[in-house]
Amino acid sequence: MDSRADTRITDLFGIELPVIQAPMAGANGPEMAIAVSEAGGLGSLPGALYTPQQLADALETVRAGTRRPINLNFFAYAAVPDDAGKQKAWWERLSPYYAEAGLVPGPDAATIRRASFDEAACAIVESFRPEVVSFHFGLPAESLVARVRRAGARIIASATTVAEARWLDARGVDAVIAMGLEAGGHRGNFLDDDMNAQIGTFALVPLVADAVRVPVIAAGGIVDRRGVVAALALGASAVQVGTAYLFTPEARIHAVYRAALGARDRTTAITNVFSGRPARGIVNRLMRDLGAMSDLAPPFPAAADAVAPLRRAAEAAGRDDFSPLWAGESFPRAQPMSAAALTRLLGGA
Repeated sequence: MDSRADTRITDLFGIELPVIQAPMAGANGPEMAIAVSEAGGLGSLPGALYTPQQLADALETVRAGTRRPINLNFFAYAAVPDDAGKQKAWWERLSPYYAEAGLVPGPDAATIRRASFDEAACAIVESFRPEVVSFHFGLPAESLVARVRRAGARIIASATTVAEARWLDARGVDAVIAMGLEAGGHRGNFLDDDMNAQIGTFALVPLVADAVRVPVIAAGGIVDRRGVVAALALGASAVQVGTAYLFTPEARIHAVYRAALGARDRTTAITNVFSGRPARGIVNRLMRDLGAMSDLAPPFPAAADAVAPLRRAAEAAGRDDFSPLWAGESFPRAQPMSAAALTRLLGGA
């Protein structure tokens, strides 16, 4: 395929460059989305950690900063009732860390949980009418998807396997994000929890491109122009990049997170100990002590309740022991620059 000839994504979204800024919940806000969209890419705003009012306020800020297309991202997962026994065991496993920090464990320490797409979120989509709406962990109910589509949004979603890509294609998404194993943050898997079935971006992209009718967006391991060129040559119509944007001044991350990203000799692993769901991050104390994947961790997003107070205390002391340091495998190759400059670099502008 001639990588220069595939303009399906840029035409579909009305953007100049085939570059989508990943919607990194907790790490970016309106400033990054504005900068990326103004530079010709597709800026993304993560909805998972916002209340409905906070999301509406953030969208007002974005619309005041750019009239170019934006992507509004949501999680789409079926909530699992809390298991009291599992929660108790989890708190007990973490209790030595509480004692060490001089904290008292308990349910009153619960954090803000990542929200799944619902009626309130759909109403905001209908009100603000973003050009693109993306979903992670599958799709919400068909009735909600239909409302998003009627609001005029293009719909895209993450797939980590060919089977997931075909599932999304059969349900009418406008493009599929092929999320390789290298990608940072939460895995987008929704049909299979077996991490051994996950493959790398540059193996996944051509398989998905051959399997679906819609354009493919490559995600995972792409932090520079070389990665973009490779992804396009393998059949992607665009790329979605997250980790490289963590190195921009627009990223809203704690100082210990920035320091970890700057330690180029550290490694990443897929872990469930921070949220209860597999996600790739830089290895730290909690991952080493408990093992990256722990059977004790309650289902997503409940595991975060017990970790959050420990995280806050450690970060206040300048340590990243309990912080989810989401990052892709290629983070040592990312370079500091503005979000606008990064977008243009990735897009070859």
